[in-house]
Amino acid sequence: MKYTFLPSQFPLSQSSPFPAFSYVLSAQLALFFRLQHLLEGRSLLAVEIGMHGDTLAWAVSQGWLREIPGIRLENGVAHCQRCGESSPKRLVPYSCVRCMKKCTYCRTCLQMGRVAVCTSLYEWTGPPSRWKDSSALHWGGELSPAQRRASDRVIEAVSNDQSLLVWAVCGSGKTEVLFRGIERALQQGKRVCIAAPRTDVILELAPRLQEVFPYIPVATLYGGAPNRFATSSLTLCTTHQLLRFSHAFDVIVVDEVDAFPYSVDATLQFAVRKALKTNTSPIVYLTATPPRYFQKACRQGVQPYVRIPARYHRNPLPEPTFVRCFSWRKAVEKGRLPTKALQWMNARLEQGRRVLLFFPNIHLMQKVEKGLLKHLPEATSVHAEDPARKEKVQALRVGDRRVLLTTTILERGVTIPFVDVAVIGGEHRQFTEAALVQIAGRAGRKKDDTMGQVCFFHNGVSLSMLRARHHIRSMNREALANGDLDFRGGPRP
Repeated sequence: MKYTFLPSQFPLSQSSPFPAFSYVLSAQLALFFRLQHLLEGRSLLAVEIGMHGDTLAWAVSQGWLREIPGIRLENGVAHCQRCGESSPKRLVPYSCVRCMKKCTYCRTCLQMGRVAVCTSLYEWTGPPSRWKDSSALHWGGELSPAQRRASDRVIEAVSNDQSLLVWAVCGSGKTEVLFRGIERALQQGKRVCIAAPRTDVILELAPRLQEVFPYIPVATLYGGAPNRFATSSLTLCTTHQLLRFSHAFDVIVVDEVDAFPYSVDATLQFAVRKALKTNTSPIVYLTATPPRYFQKACRQGVQPYVRIPARYHRNPLPEPTFVRCFSWRKAVEKGRLPTKALQWMNARLEQGRRVLLFFPNIHLMQKVEKGLLKHLPEATSVHAEDPARKEKVQALRVGDRRVLLTTTILERGVTIPFVDVAVIGGEHRQFTEAALVQIAGRAGRKKDDTMGQVCFFHNGVSLSMLRARHHIRSMNREALANGDLDFRGGPRP
């Protein structure tokens, strides 16, 4: 809910004796509210606004809107004003039927509507809205000491406009750490955005945020969302949707900052910066596996950060075991699991466990699936393009399935009880340090199942495998030193 400043040309306290004038005034007022709701903090094409060009031109003349070229030409170099692209390979000349000239359009953000030299983007420049304080937090949970330390740092960052990295292990309860910081920002009349690279994460977070902030209609934006232009003081969206925003948010939280595609897409990183209200507005980054440049910035004191080295249930992270499998690829190509991996899986199933098997690619995974189904019909597989992915993951979660083969698509954002995890071909280049840490983080997440097994089957230990194990062990040592673990045996040396 929000309060709105009205422009001075609308004397609402006076009643007009002329019905025609009142009708025109009402129409202008309705247009004002519609444009303000749609465009405040956004940068949209005319086709997205859905109004006639003459209407938009009139709104520009009234000072409500600003019209900017979709692509700016500077010293002969084209720059996309929406996504920041400037590569000649992505800004392509073509014969335009709109301006009847040889024009240039941006291929990088084409999926969100064509931006060209002859098209304009519109931004709101009229009176700003004031957001009503409906920020009461309704959450009865309790934070662990490590979570409380991080929560206090988030509140401090939000209050003092300081960016912060929350470096938290998988399953540490990062979302709960944000609640008090979001509440503080909303109490100060700020707009908050939580952005993540993947739609799955957004759909999972939306009901949780709406539950703890029941008096705020959380705007949830992603590709295919039913209301892609929803407006609220608390917005949840994919990083791609931030391309449509400009100078909108006082605080932005970027979840899974190391995840594809955000970590490798400069336009998405540009979109986050463009969506900030000012250059000093803070960004709170969340991740369990920050990129190396982030880690270096933390060590050098350039990037403020706080670490959560322990899970909320105060038990250590499961450390991976390395098991050598000579010629594992030959076995997989023949449609069977390597002998040691099969023995490990059968032992886990005999103990009533569920098994998550990670493969380097779809081709190898599907070969094993065909052979495995002959002896284990309850096994199945998922990958990024699988239309039944959610249903299969849910079947494993509730126990209808006991074995799930997958690619790295399930390395993040999945919590399954009573599951043990194995990687087939751990030395493969697909399994980076970050991917292996995230995969290991699928085990032992639940309070009633804290000690799941993690096994990397390989044909030669890779540097990424060693780094991943070192990462996990160092977090366990730090958590033990901080008194964040109830487990007293300590991690393996």
